[in-house]
This record gives sequence, C-alpha cells and structure tokens, in this order.
Amino acid sequence: MKKKRFITNSIVHVILAILGAVWVLPILYVILTSFRKEGGTYKTYIIPKEFTLDNYKALWEAAGTLDYKKWFLNTLIVALASCIIAAFLTVCVAYVMSRLRFKMRKPFMNIAMVLGLFPGFMSMIAIYYILKGFNLLETGQLKLFALVLVYSGGAGLGFLVAKGFFDTIPKSLDEAAYIDGATKWDVFTKITIPLSKPIIVYTVLTAFMGPWVDYIFAKVILGQDRDHYTIAIGLWTMLEKEFEKYYYTQFFAGCVVISIPIAILFLLTQKCYTETVGGAVKG
Repeated sequence: MKKKRFITNSIVHVILAILGAVWVLPILYVILTSFRKEGGTYKTYIIPKEFTLDNYKALWEAAGTLDYKKWFLNTLIVALASCIIAAFLTVCVAYVMSRLRFKMRKPFMNIAMVLGLFPGFMSMIAIYYILKGFNLLETGQLKLFALVLVYSGGAGLGFLVAKGFFDTIPKSLDEAAYIDGATKWDVFTKITIPLSKPIIVYTVLTAFMGPWVDYIFAKVILGQDRDHYTIAIGLWTMLEKEFEKYYYTQFFAGCVVISIPIAILFLLTQKCYTETVGGAVKG
C-alpha cells in the first residue's frame, strides 16, 4: 500500500510540475524578451544572447505616434475612476438586494440574472450609437469619459456574488443596531462594510482589471485616436506590420510594466481574502 501510494503521489507531482512549467513558460518568455538586446521580431531561442534595459528606457522616452506614457496615464485614469464608481454601485445594489424587501425585488433579480448570461460586447454597437447621440465621441477627453461611463454603468448588474456574501452576515447585527438608534446608512457603513472586506476587495480588483486589460470596448469607442489609446490598444498597435520590426521587444517590456500595478494591488489586498465573517463577528 505504501509503495502504491508513493507511486500515485509521484505521478501527481510530475503532472503538477508539467502543468506548472506550461503555465510559467509564457511568462518567462515575455520577461526575457523584454530584456533582449537583439532587435527584430521573433527569434528561435528563448534566452537572449545579450540583456539590456534599453527597451524599458525607450518605452518611456517614446513620443509622437506611439506614446506609451500617455497610454499608461489614460488607462490609469479610466481604470481608477471606473473602479471607484463600479465598486460603489455594485456594493450598494448588493446590499439593497440582500437586506431590503420591496415590490420589484425578485423581478429585478431575475432580469439581472438573464442579462448576465449574455456577454457585454454584444451591446457594444448599441452603446456606441448611444454615446454618439450624446456627443460623447467628439474629442479624446470625452471618449475617455465615455469609457468610464461604459465600464461603470452596468456594474450594478454584477451584484449577485456580493449579495451572496452579504446574505451570510447575520441580520441580528442589523436589528441590534436599529434598536440602538442606528439608521440604514449607519448599519451599511459601520457594520456591513467592515465585515465585508473580502468581497469588497474582490469587487475592487475585478472593477479595476476590467478597464485595465479591455480591448474591445476601448477600440470601438476610441477608434483611431492614438493620443487617447489605452494600453491594450497601444500594445496591439506595436505589433502592427508597420511597427512590429521596431517595437517588438518594447511590446514585451510594456506587457511587463502593465502587470506591475495589478501585482501590487493583489499584494496589498491579499490579506483581506483570509478574513472571514465569522472571525470578524467574534472579534
């Protein structure tokens, strides 16, 4: 039995090691290529013959047609604004659906569930003409504002996960607070929010990552306005036929740079995932 268990564990470990290598290899290739000194596009080898930081330096010093600094700033502004608005709307809608009872509550939840079955990009043409009708596609600044509206406008429909978390918080806490004279807003801000850090962190992360990596909606709204591109569109532009030969290694450097804010955000918020409602209530 011990021999059989040892063989089984060994096979499992080998499979996991292979899967881990398959997962890590593309990331390793991106990082190594970002430091590659040899110009041109694809090479048959993974490890560069010479390493350099010039790709990162050129990335931030570039200006004119392909201005990575401006793309990064555009994306950061849109992502932060969308994150704040979307997270607030999602948490508020989830709390209302979890705690309050009103006439159209169940029909609204059913409609939200049905709409959630359809991918968002199915509505992009309709959204484009709606924004055009409101003259929000006239200038680059208005286009970025329109992106914020698009990313945060439908955020409330993603309330189901947060609602499920709020349902686990004992309602007896709310009732005790009401007896002490607290209002619904007091209960929401001083009881529910402190006990809901894990789901709030999850909501913030998803609300930030959506605009940060989105290509489809951003491309439809921004069109050919390169000065106001977001990072996803800008990096794709670097791989177009006319730029690929000169910006190939800079493209990989840009991929590494855009992953840094996401990594920092995860590191700053990972401890919230370990917190539970039960532990918070006992405290």
